[in-house]
Amino acid sequence: MATSNVNYEGGLRTKATHIFSGNSIITDAPLDNHGKAEAFSPTDLMATSLGACMLTVMGIKAEQSQWNIDNTSVEITKIMGTEPRRVIQIDALVTFPKGDFDAKTRTILEHTALTCPVSRSLHPDLKQNIQFVWS
Repeated sequence: MATSNVNYEGGLRTKATHIFSGNSIITDAPLDNHGKAEAFSPTDLMATSLGACMLTVMGIKAEQSQWNIDNTSVEITKIMGTEPRRVIQIDALVTFPKGDFDAKTRTILEHTALTCPVSRSLHPDLKQNIQFVWS
Protein backbone atom coordinates (compact mmCIF):
# COMPACT_ATOMS: atom_id res chain seq x y z
CA MET A 1 0.00 0.00 0.00
CA ALA A 2 1.24 3.48 -0.81
CA THR A 3 2.27 5.79 2.03
CA SER A 4 1.18 9.14 0.64
CA ASN A 5 0.04 11.07 -2.37
CA VAL A 6 1.78 14.35 -3.18
CA ASN A 7 0.09 16.84 -5.48
CA TYR A 8 1.70 19.94 -7.01
CA GLU A 9 -0.72 22.79 -6.27
CA GLY A 10 1.15 25.42 -8.32
CA GLY A 11 3.17 28.37 -7.08
CA LEU A 12 5.92 26.10 -5.70
CA ARG A 13 3.46 24.52 -3.26
CA THR A 14 2.59 20.85 -2.73
CA LYS A 15 -0.07 19.07 -0.72
CA ALA A 16 0.90 15.70 0.70
CA THR A 17 -1.89 13.43 1.91
CA HIS A 18 -1.24 10.46 4.17
CA ILE A 19 -3.13 7.55 2.59
CA PHE A 20 -4.05 5.69 5.79
CA SER A 21 -5.29 8.66 7.86
CA GLY A 22 -6.20 11.20 5.20
CA ASN A 23 -4.25 13.91 7.02
CA SER A 24 -2.54 16.48 4.82
CA ILE A 25 0.43 18.82 5.00
CA ILE A 26 1.40 21.67 2.72
CA THR A 27 4.94 22.46 1.60
CA ASP A 28 6.23 25.68 0.13
CA ALA A 29 9.58 26.57 -1.38
CA PRO A 30 11.84 28.53 1.01
CA LEU A 31 12.58 32.23 0.58
CA ASP A 32 16.13 31.52 -0.54
CA ASN A 33 14.88 29.24 -3.33
CA HIS A 34 12.15 31.26 -5.08
CA GLY A 35 9.42 30.52 -2.52
CA LYS A 36 7.23 32.35 -0.06
CA ALA A 37 8.16 30.22 2.98
CA GLU A 38 4.51 30.08 4.01
CA ALA A 39 4.82 26.44 5.08
CA PHE A 40 7.50 23.83 5.73
CA SER A 41 9.82 23.32 2.77
CA PRO A 42 10.58 19.74 1.77
CA THR A 43 14.03 20.01 3.40
CA ASP A 44 12.43 21.51 6.53
CA LEU A 45 10.26 18.40 6.70
CA MET A 46 13.27 16.15 6.29
CA ALA A 47 15.09 17.86 9.16
CA THR A 48 11.95 18.02 11.29
CA SER A 49 11.36 14.31 10.69
CA LEU A 50 14.58 13.60 12.58
CA GLY A 51 13.21 15.33 15.68
CA ALA A 52 9.81 13.69 15.37
CA CYS A 53 11.41 10.27 14.95
CA MET A 54 13.67 10.72 17.97
CA LEU A 55 10.71 11.73 20.14
CA THR A 56 8.58 8.86 18.83
CA VAL A 57 11.10 6.10 19.55
CA MET A 58 11.96 7.63 22.94
CA GLY A 59 8.21 7.69 23.65
CA ILE A 60 7.95 3.99 22.80
CA LYS A 61 10.89 3.18 25.09
CA ALA A 62 9.47 5.41 27.84
CA GLU A 63 6.04 3.75 27.69
CA GLN A 64 7.63 0.29 27.82
CA SER A 65 9.67 1.32 30.86
CA GLN A 66 6.95 3.43 32.53
CA TRP A 67 8.98 6.64 32.30
CA ASN A 68 7.25 9.95 31.72
CA ILE A 69 8.81 12.06 28.96
CA ASP A 70 5.70 14.15 28.31
CA ASN A 71 6.46 17.64 26.99
CA THR A 72 9.97 16.69 25.92
CA SER A 73 10.78 18.77 22.85
CA VAL A 74 13.31 18.99 20.05
CA GLU A 75 14.37 22.28 18.48
CA ILE A 76 15.62 21.65 14.94
CA THR A 77 18.00 23.86 12.97
CA LYS A 78 18.59 22.94 9.35
CA ILE A 79 21.78 24.11 7.67
CA MET A 80 21.89 24.20 3.89
CA GLY A 81 24.93 23.81 1.66
CA THR A 82 25.52 24.63 -1.97
CA GLU A 83 26.97 22.91 -5.02
CA PRO A 84 24.89 20.87 -4.88
CA ARG A 85 22.13 22.51 -2.85
CA ARG A 86 21.42 20.13 0.02
CA VAL A 87 21.05 19.84 3.77
CA ILE A 88 24.56 19.51 5.19
CA GLN A 89 23.79 19.62 8.91
CA ILE A 90 20.89 19.19 11.30
CA ASP A 91 21.25 20.55 14.81
CA ALA A 92 18.79 19.11 17.32
CA LEU A 93 18.40 20.32 20.88
CA VAL A 94 16.42 17.75 22.87
CA THR A 95 15.04 19.21 26.09
CA PHE A 96 13.52 17.10 28.85
CA PRO A 97 11.39 19.27 31.18
CA LYS A 98 11.41 16.58 33.83
CA GLY A 99 14.96 16.07 35.06
CA ASP A 100 14.50 13.21 37.50
CA PHE A 101 16.10 10.51 35.34
CA ASP A 102 19.12 8.57 36.57
CA ALA A 103 22.28 8.21 34.46
CA LYS A 104 21.29 4.76 33.12
CA THR A 105 17.86 5.98 31.99
CA ARG A 106 19.40 9.03 30.33
CA THR A 107 21.87 6.82 28.46
CA ILE A 108 19.08 4.54 27.27
CA LEU A 109 16.92 7.43 26.06
CA GLU A 110 19.84 9.17 24.34
CA HIS A 111 20.91 5.96 22.57
CA THR A 112 17.31 5.33 21.52
CA ALA A 113 17.06 8.83 20.01
CA LEU A 114 20.43 8.64 18.26
CA THR A 115 19.54 5.35 16.58
CA CYS A 116 16.04 6.23 15.38
CA PRO A 117 15.11 5.10 11.85
CA VAL A 118 15.31 8.59 10.33
CA SER A 119 18.78 9.14 11.79
CA ARG A 120 19.92 5.84 10.34
CA SER A 121 18.35 6.67 6.97
CA LEU A 122 20.11 10.01 6.45
CA HIS A 123 23.29 10.07 4.38
CA PRO A 124 26.45 9.66 6.49
CA ASP A 125 27.84 12.94 5.06
CA LEU A 126 24.95 14.84 6.65
CA LYS A 127 26.18 15.97 10.06
CA GLN A 128 23.74 15.31 12.90
CA ASN A 129 24.60 17.50 15.87
CA ILE A 130 22.35 16.22 18.68
CA GLN A 131 22.43 17.73 22.17
CA PHE A 132 20.42 16.64 25.20
CA VAL A 133 19.34 18.99 28.00
CA TRP A 134 18.10 17.41 31.19
CA SER A 135 16.27 20.08 33.21
